[in-house]
Amino acid sequence: MKLFPYGHATHPQWQMAAGLVLAQLRAYMALPGYASAPTLALLYITDHYAAQAQDILDYLSAELPAVTDWSGTVGVGIASNNVEYFDEPALAVMLCELPHDQYRVFSGVSPLPPASLGLFKAHTALVHADAGTPDVAELIDEMAQRTESGYVFGGLASSRSGTVQFALSGHGNVKGQGAASGVFSGGLSGVAFARDPSGGMVLMSRVTQGCQPVSGNHEITACDGNVVTELDGQPALDVMLEDLDVSLDEPREALAKVRNTLVGLSHPEDMPSGPRILHAGQFGSEVLVRHLIGLDPARKGIAITDTPVVGMALAFCERNREAARADLVRVCAEIREELEPEELTLEIASALNLPEAESAPHAARRIAGAIYVSCSGRGGPHFGAPSAELQIVRRALGDVPLVGFFAGGEIARHHLYGYTGVLTVFTEMQES
Repeated sequence: MKLFPYGHATHPQWQMAAGLVLAQLRAYMALPGYASAPTLALLYITDHYAAQAQDILDYLSAELPAVTDWSGTVGVGIASNNVEYFDEPALAVMLCELPHDQYRVFSGVSPLPPASLGLFKAHTALVHADAGTPDVAELIDEMAQRTESGYVFGGLASSRSGTVQFALSGHGNVKGQGAASGVFSGGLSGVAFARDPSGGMVLMSRVTQGCQPVSGNHEITACDGNVVTELDGQPALDVMLEDLDVSLDEPREALAKVRNTLVGLSHPEDMPSGPRILHAGQFGSEVLVRHLIGLDPARKGIAITDTPVVGMALAFCERNREAARADLVRVCAEIREELEPEELTLEIASALNLPEAESAPHAARRIAGAIYVSCSGRGGPHFGAPSAELQIVRRALGDVPLVGFFAGGEIARHHLYGYTGVLTVFTEMQES
């Protein structure tokens, strides 16, 4: 399995950054362990370059004519192996060598063909979405239903200027039509992946949470719109104040605590079946973190940025750096342990146990490339230092090709998350 060439750079002039990225890509493509005939490119830019998105895509696609398909979006920050770029002009590209019949680039103007037509059966999909699109959460759920696995991954574009997406396909665009430019705003876009019939390439994805519960789970027993009025049959506001150990008799202290509180919601049908192991103070991937946006003293309710339903579980939580670090290490370790063969030769064991500084990409890891989509509220200071989040990923997975972006909401399974990271790797199926 060939590693995916990748490159990243920052520069005030996009032409200089693009030139640096192309130099890195071509250097990797010349190495024997890397793909030399890529077909699909993933392109992520920071919002400093949003106005030049079309120029960037035109330039890169002209310089890489063998790459027929492009997908990507904009973020307030972007990620690559061991580094993140926040509040600076930057771009990152990863070139994937995949058979043309194993993927399809899609967008609102060039949609994924229905599976019923038999033209292409999507097993999973990388999804980029515009937060301003009406009913975006429902559209994400609908997209997941179009896949065989019911699982999609990705995130909402985030930008302080224009919100753009890249979707250029050698399969569907006709020169002169609207989709041919490859840059647009609104709706959903991305790449759908088919199941590899040979089992040679699979995608493995994990969700890591960035919040820590500060209460146990409560059942929502009454609600009205986005206001939860009862938890476990008791007034929701009273339950929250008791869990947070605050009183409205001391409003300043209470409001300070409430402002730092979020809620974790979970649907009963999303709870995993069978036993599962969770460390203390850890959310599972079935939990969706939402903001607490107001109190309703008249009804003794709490207002949240979602529309809950009776029967859902709710736990109060808060952002926590150590919990986020520990959970990110956990999901990386899960992926690495699942990929490592049960029996190791001396050569493979030596490669896998090299210290971080020497952990160069190696076939033993069986990871061709990775995509990491993290919440824009998790990057930088939340992990203690610039690029600390991506450094954790590198220490856990090794020096593997990686690109991604910091989103306004993260997509995994059929849900829209917040304060999470979604790590997906392209890997080779282990022979039994």
